Amino acid sequence: MGKIIAIANQKGGVGKTTTSINLAASLGVLEKKVLLIDADPQANASSGLGLDVESLEIGTYQVLEHSITAKEAIVKTESPNLEIIPAHIDLVAIEIELVDKQHREYMLKKSLEEIKDDYDYILIDCAPSLGLITLNSLVAADSVIIPIQCEYFALEGLGKLLNTIKSVQNIHNAELDIEGLLLTMFDSRLRLSNQVVDEVRKHFSSMVFDTIIRRNTRLGEAPSYGESIITYDATSKGAVNYLNLAQELLKKNS
Repeated sequence: MGKIIAIANQKGGVGKTTTSINLAASLGVLEKKVLLIDADPQANASSGLGLDVESLEIGTYQVLEHSITAKEAIVKTESPNLEIIPAHIDLVAIEIELVDKQHREYMLKKSLEEIKDDYDYILIDCAPSLGLITLNSLVAADSVIIPIQCEYFALEGLGKLLNTIKSVQNIHNAELDIEGLLLTMFDSRLRLSNQVVDEVRKHFSSMVFDTIIRRNTRLGEAPSYGESIITYDATSKGAVNYLNLAQELLKKNS
């Protein structure tokens, strides 16, 4: 039975999509069958894995409105053992369209029921908002990974996200767990980076992943080539960090 993990933080630029792509690719390389769902209208996870998002006819939008099954939306990627349900800019419209639908928070959950057992892990790259698409992702998920960048406003907005998770647990999905907080964009030369790590570990101790994702130029370059860091430069610090994270996740779930 597959585990569904949402990667969420309503703040932009914290490394959500980078984590979604590279954790998915790392799990694939470690011989797990993985599906990545792009639930962000910016569609960066889709283009970051080499898909031409302009020419896509079907994707997360159609899956959420139930006009096609999740199975019909799946696309293979170049990355081993990794498939994707891509997004397109039209996903923006789904928030408005679902508003008056019954059980609108459960659309994604319902769609994934038929394919959940086909994968070891299903990762959902959430939009940088706490809107209806992110809510659908949290209702469908078994757990959440929260990326936090090692910068000045790191913990700002985290309380809001944790409250959202709490209300999802209370109303829609009692099983929802926090898989862990992931520290990203760490620069060991900066005192501030080290302070943020200390502060997050002090507040959230066992909830924080041991693996820290360091700032890495290669990590930033990979998406522009439509590749994960594993394919783009397997020896880079970024690749090593994400492979470590994948191993830590597997160990936690074994």
